[in-house]
Amino acid sequence: MTGPRLYGIRHHGPGSARSLREALIEFEPDVVLIEGPPEADGLVTLADDPEMRPPVALLGYVPGEPKTAAFWPFAVFSPEWQAIRYALGAGLPVRFCDLPAAYQLAMADRGASPRTDPVSELATAAGYDDPERWWEDVVEHVPAPAVFAALAEAMVILRAQDEPDPRDRVREAHMRKVLRRTAKEGYQRIAVVCGAWHVPALQHLPPAAADDRLLRGLPKVKATLTWVPWTYGRLAYTSGYGAGIRSPGWYDHLFSSAGQPIERWLAMAAAVLRDEGVPASSAHVIESVRLAEALAALRGRPLAGLEEVTEAARAVLCEGSDLLVGLIQRRLVVGERLGAVPAATPMMPLQRDLQDQQRSLRLRPEAGPRDYDLDLRKPSDLARSHLLHRLTLLGVRWGMPQQGRTRNIGTFRESWQLTWRPELDLALIEASMWGSTVAAAAAQRARSVAGEATALEDLTRLVERCLLADLGDVLTDALAAVRDRAALEGDVTHLMAALPALIRAARYGDVRGTDPGRLGEVAVEMITRICAGLPAAVTSLDETAERAVRDRIDAVHSAIGLLADAGSRARWLDTLARIAERCPPLISGRLTRLLLDGGRLTTDDAAIRMSRELSAAAPAAAAAGWAEGFLAGSGLLLLHDDKLLSLADGWLAGLSAEAFAAVLPPLRRTFGEFAPPERRAIGDKAVRLDGTGRAPVVAASADDDLDEDRAAIAVRAVAAILGRRASSVPAP
Repeated sequence: MTGPRLYGIRHHGPGSARSLREALIEFEPDVVLIEGPPEADGLVTLADDPEMRPPVALLGYVPGEPKTAAFWPFAVFSPEWQAIRYALGAGLPVRFCDLPAAYQLAMADRGASPRTDPVSELATAAGYDDPERWWEDVVEHVPAPAVFAALAEAMVILRAQDEPDPRDRVREAHMRKVLRRTAKEGYQRIAVVCGAWHVPALQHLPPAAADDRLLRGLPKVKATLTWVPWTYGRLAYTSGYGAGIRSPGWYDHLFSSAGQPIERWLAMAAAVLRDEGVPASSAHVIESVRLAEALAALRGRPLAGLEEVTEAARAVLCEGSDLLVGLIQRRLVVGERLGAVPAATPMMPLQRDLQDQQRSLRLRPEAGPRDYDLDLRKPSDLARSHLLHRLTLLGVRWGMPQQGRTRNIGTFRESWQLTWRPELDLALIEASMWGSTVAAAAAQRARSVAGEATALEDLTRLVERCLLADLGDVLTDALAAVRDRAALEGDVTHLMAALPALIRAARYGDVRGTDPGRLGEVAVEMITRICAGLPAAVTSLDETAERAVRDRIDAVHSAIGLLADAGSRARWLDTLARIAERCPPLISGRLTRLLLDGGRLTTDDAAIRMSRELSAAAPAAAAAGWAEGFLAGSGLLLLHDDKLLSLADGWLAGLSAEAFAAVLPPLRRTFGEFAPPERRAIGDKAVRLDGTGRAPVVAASADDDLDEDRAAIAVRAVAAILGRRASSVPAP
């Protein structure tokens, strides 16, 4: 009887994968055991489906508690994946032998003890300061079945120096239990594929009773497993995945390349640069290859590794640019590949419904970001918008609105950036509790939010989201809740916070073909209450509250400008005019600016107020607050009105050093919001000011049509006033 053959591998190592496949072909096992959750044994055959494209992952979760979940990822260069493919191709039984997911998920909240990183330890012993480079030199570049015996021997030495991890002890006890059971079933040539760290624990089987004691009384939950797509980005260390690797794209290339891996890699790097408009010729590639090989020879490496090809690309292809090196890192070294699972994969109904809509709307999930500009007048684009907003309501954030391009409320255009991430499958499973289709689940989720919401602002935001998601039935209930809550709301600032979302919803309803009348009616009612309560709301405020109210006033003012109700706009401006000179300086300055922009004040009226608020008698801090409120957002006012610019300059010139230091922070904050061209133009005009408050001096051009006779009369009059003789005054 032949004992089990143990193959200690590194997860996601292409050298391990290649060597393992050769070793299995040589050994010819009659059963293959693989480190992984046994509940997935029934899913293994799907790996042979033509629609299954790695990277993929086994997802284990607890029904009803999808946040309790774990992933077991596989890439094409993962040794475990190659073992599965070998066994299925050879018609052999293949099973997972790790501790069941039912126990692992129950133990997920129990932190594992820190343990030795075997690759780092072996790299240090060999004189390497980089574990990845050591692994490449010893395993990835020198594939051979004999490496497994050497790794097993090294792991025995390392484990003898390390304190055993309690979780590892339990897992290994279960692996030994599966080994005994498999042998008892009559299998003689058993191949075991597991992490190299576990090999010493499986070489000698202790009495079964000892392992049974370790496994007795473990906490357990009901676990469900399925296949989900994965990405190379999630295999990278930066994703937080515990068994991740720094360079999945590079490892994929090493595993899949038919020959000349360095030449092919640098040719792909040149193609990436050319796609971005960076010139990269075949001569660049040739020189890069030569440099990479020379670096490997100087360092005594068997083959140029990732470090050498990166340095060669930096020096030749990228001409020293870190930005271009980062582009190659993202596109090639890590990669942007998204796997796929076959239609036969067990899925929740909600997942299946989303897949059907993705196909019908031609929204393909992709690992890399992709921008979509939607024209809401087109039925297909409107349906895409509804789907993305419904998913957002469910917490499945596949699409992110592009704020710089979609804030034009009332237009027929929306812009989204879509990026599919593996955790979205888990979010879909979690959202399945609300319904079996995206529309039904979003509607039920909205009803739940409406029932739980206590703040009026949350309710009006929900109304907007229901409208964007085309949840008409829920919209009626949410709007009724808004009306009821608004009637009981006594804090005008809460009404102000809630109003903008409601008005945006009314505006969007008009664009999307939805009757906005009901929304507008509630908005008008809220505006009436805001106007009645605003005078009291702007009194007795500290600095923080003053700024908060100023921001709320700005938001309400912008929103009312979108509302097709002239009476509400007039009522709002009347309220601002009534309280503008009876509120704190920051708010007073802001209201003056809004009234000026709204046509309720002339420039001369604004100049009179500014002159009074910035006079020498006004405290410096109060004057700075008024100026900040008046000028915030745009400097065009100072550019187009010399009088206002002169008043501001005269006020600043008259401040003492201490007062100037006190008002500098708010003024810097205000002017920092101006666009750079505005700041430059204001500076150009300010150099012609003398700090007296007089308007800038403007010289008349030589070709002005000047009436010299009339000018002479004015000159004589001015001379008389100044007590000078007219003859001493230069002629105009």
